[in-house]
Amino acid sequence: MTRVRRGRSGLTALLASAAVALAGCGGPDGAAQRSGLAPARALPGVTTTATPTAPTPTATGSDSPSAAPPSASVSPSPLVSPKALGPLEGSVTVLTYRGYAEYGGSDPQFNWVGPFESSTGCRVNLRFPQASDQMDKFLAQTAYDVVSAPPDIAGRLIAEKKVVPLTTSLIPGYDDIPQWLRSQRSATAGGDQVYGLPYLWGSYMTLYDSARTHPGKGATIYSDRGPVMFRDSPLSIADAALALKKQRPKLGVKDPFELTPRQLDAAMALITERRGVERSFWKDPIDALQGFAGESVRMGRALPYHLDLLRGAGWPVKVLDDGPTTGWVDSWMVSAQAPSPNCAYKWLDWIGSAKVQQQAAVWNGLAPANPDACTWAPKKSYETEKSRRQTERASRICAGYRVGDTAWLKKIHFAVRPVSDCEGRDGECTDYAEWAARWQQLVK
Repeated sequence: MTRVRRGRSGLTALLASAAVALAGCGGPDGAAQRSGLAPARALPGVTTTATPTAPTPTATGSDSPSAAPPSASVSPSPLVSPKALGPLEGSVTVLTYRGYAEYGGSDPQFNWVGPFESSTGCRVNLRFPQASDQMDKFLAQTAYDVVSAPPDIAGRLIAEKKVVPLTTSLIPGYDDIPQWLRSQRSATAGGDQVYGLPYLWGSYMTLYDSARTHPGKGATIYSDRGPVMFRDSPLSIADAALALKKQRPKLGVKDPFELTPRQLDAAMALITERRGVERSFWKDPIDALQGFAGESVRMGRALPYHLDLLRGAGWPVKVLDDGPTTGWVDSWMVSAQAPSPNCAYKWLDWIGSAKVQQQAAVWNGLAPANPDACTWAPKKSYETEKSRRQTERASRICAGYRVGDTAWLKKIHFAVRPVSDCEGRDGECTDYAEWAARWQQLVK
C-alpha cells in the first residue's frame, strides 16, 4: 500500500513536470525529459497535449486546412536555373507539426522562424495538423511550399509526384548532414534522386520496470507475460518483424519494412498473442510515461527521452537489450506545386543549419540531422547562461540517441513506407494500406 501511494504521488509530480515542458519550457513523440531536456511536440503519429500558442502576425498557425488545394493556387514561381535561386517571392507556406517550426510563442529562446524572416524577407505562413492522421487531409487541401514528412507520408508523396527532386547545390549546408542520413530511402528514389532534407530522427528501445519484472536472457517484449505497451502506429509491425528475424530465421525476414503476406501474418500473430489488459498502446508521449509511472505496464517500446525522464524521476526502468531496433527520419520536402520555390530553398538551407537544428533538437527531444548541432555554441562574447544550458541539453540529447556512434547506427532499421514491389519483386510484399488495415483491426 505504501508503494501505491508513493507511486501515485510520484506520478502526479512526473506528469506535472511533463505538462510544464509541453507548455513550452526548455527542459518526442514536452516533457522535462533527461532532467530538463525539452520534449518532442509532435513526433510522427503522435498527438501532444500542448496548448496551442497564439500565432505571431507573420507566422500564422492553423489547425484546419486552407480552403484551396494546391491545384487551385497561383502558378508556381520557377527557379531561374539549377545553379542559382531566382528572386525571392516574399513568403513561404510551411506545412509541419507543432514544434517543428517555432516562432517563440511558447519560449522566446526557441524561435527559428522569426530570424529566418528577418534574414531572408520571406514571410512564413505556418500550417499545423495536430497529428499525423490529419496530415493527409492537409496535404490534399492546403497549398504549401515545404512540408516536414515522416517516412510513411514521404514515400507516398514521392510515388505520387507531389514533391520534386531537390537541387542540393542550392542548399549550401547540405553536405553538413552525414551521408547515411542523406541517402535514407525515405527521402530518396532510386538511390540517385534526393527528395528530402533530413531534419530530426529517433529510434526506439524496449524499457522494463526492474522492480516488477526480471526478464531472462533472450527475453523480448513479445515473450514477456505482460502487461506490455506498444506505440500506436502501423509501422510498429516492423518491430515484431525484426524480432522474428532473430527468432525464426527460416521465415526469411530481410528488411522489417518489406514483408511478404506470410511474414506480415507472423508479425501480427506475435503482437496479438495476448489481448485485452495485457497489451496497451500509446500515441501521446505522456501516455507512455503514465504507463510506467502509474505501474499499469511492466515493459514497453519507448524512446530515449522516456528513459531519461523516468530515471530522473526515480523510477527503476532499464533497457531490455542493445540489439537491432527500428527508427525513423523526418525530412523537409518541396511541393511540386510550390508557389514560392525560391523562398522554399532558403527555408531548407536555414532549417539544416547547426544553430537551428540545435534549437529544434532541444525543443523536440530528438536527434538532429546535422551533428554540429550537438556542440554548436555562440561566440564567447554572445554566450549567456541560457545558451550554455541549451548546448548542454543538445549534447545530452545527442548522447541519448548515440549520434555519431557508427556501430550503433548500423543496428537501426530506419523506416520506409512499405510497398508491394519490394526489392524489385513485383507484388510479392505487402503495402502500407495492408499494414494500416491490419493495425486498425488490432487496436480497435
